[in-house]
Amino acid sequence: MKCKLSILFFAGLALGAAVPFSQVQAQQLTEERLAQVLKRFPKADLNGDGKLTPEEFKAARQQLQRSRQRNARQQSQDSEQRNARQAAAARAIPTFDPGWEKDEFPPHAVSLKTPEEIMAIYKRGESGRTYADSRDAMSFPKPDDGILRIVGTGHSFTAPGYRTFPSITRAAGFEQPLSLHNGGGRTGSVSYKWEQENGIFEFDGKPLPKLLAAISNAEWEGMIWGPYTADRPKFYTSWIDFCERYNPGMKYFLIDAWPTLGQVQMQYKRKGNPESESFFTDEVFDELNDAANKTFAELVTALRETSEKVYILPTNAAMTEAAKRFNRGELPGVQGLYKVVGGKEYSIWNDQRGHLGPGFDRLEGYVFYATIYGKSPELISEPIKFKNNPSFMSEELDKIFREIAWKAVVEHPLSGVTDENGNGIGDHLE
Repeated sequence: MKCKLSILFFAGLALGAAVPFSQVQAQQLTEERLAQVLKRFPKADLNGDGKLTPEEFKAARQQLQRSRQRNARQQSQDSEQRNARQAAAARAIPTFDPGWEKDEFPPHAVSLKTPEEIMAIYKRGESGRTYADSRDAMSFPKPDDGILRIVGTGHSFTAPGYRTFPSITRAAGFEQPLSLHNGGGRTGSVSYKWEQENGIFEFDGKPLPKLLAAISNAEWEGMIWGPYTADRPKFYTSWIDFCERYNPGMKYFLIDAWPTLGQVQMQYKRKGNPESESFFTDEVFDELNDAANKTFAELVTALRETSEKVYILPTNAAMTEAAKRFNRGELPGVQGLYKVVGGKEYSIWNDQRGHLGPGFDRLEGYVFYATIYGKSPELISEPIKFKNNPSFMSEELDKIFREIAWKAVVEHPLSGVTDENGNGIGDHLE
């Protein structure tokens, strides 16, 4: 009686060590050869008579091929469905609590309490997620002139910069003070963190005021944010107002993300991803960048009514420039743009949502450094000891990343940095 061959048997039949499948195909199927195959793969004997015929071998081989084809089709379908779900999630417009429409927050909001009360509440609860790991702290001694003590929210789009930024500043000669309260996706957005820290709306009565405690009880010079879909100016000005109450004159930095496949679908009214990376011409990247610049310019203009010291960390311009250089063959070692479109492991963007591929965390970190400190990372002479060093990363590519970061920063009108004489030092520092 015939029985269904197992997947393990198929794998063994294809990769058999004693009698490799490819060799059996290439040689005449003598009785001796068939006996060797049967000894190695007894399940190939479909009728159980103790002998393997050429017909049984051929049937087993064909079933293996059909199984592989089915598996390949299933994997392709699974991948398409997964990408579709991620794309839908990226396009979804979040809803916000009606409380955001009111002039004042609930009276039990933690931000309305005294610094001592805020710290006491924080110490009773969890510590809060951070991308700064062991370097994270609630306060820091006064650093040397020009070094900013920074608090920050953010998600997986800010994570690469947060993780590489300290390595870059260390090579530049100083440790970067950071106190972060991070999340993933919406949970790292400015509105989510404001609600969570205050114990209001979605987190009513469950505050986790890490940054509120740090800001109100210590000195800080800067704050970093990551944007999220449907952000409103009030989400940011709530943080600005609180920071200015305790640390007047702080600087505020907002990354402007980068071109994602979700944006491509919205910009060009597509239901799915482009079929190949040939779609992504310089003109396409310019259009995506222009659309992002318009959106963020409107947001920054609104925020500067509360504080003039709001700046863009131009990650969008940096990644756009990197993509253009890839198209020109000027990113050695980089294999593709979007991994889910081109299928290349070492691509700029790693998945449907647009997370950065291997090595590009450096580029975001360089943008952080160049914007916040007004100096080109090209001027850093000491070796930078990054935790992650992809095999394709070279000194040549790292040098290009530094150049791209400085170019993006000094050419962006909202970065606060210019370099008229081209010496790699921001004009405001000279």
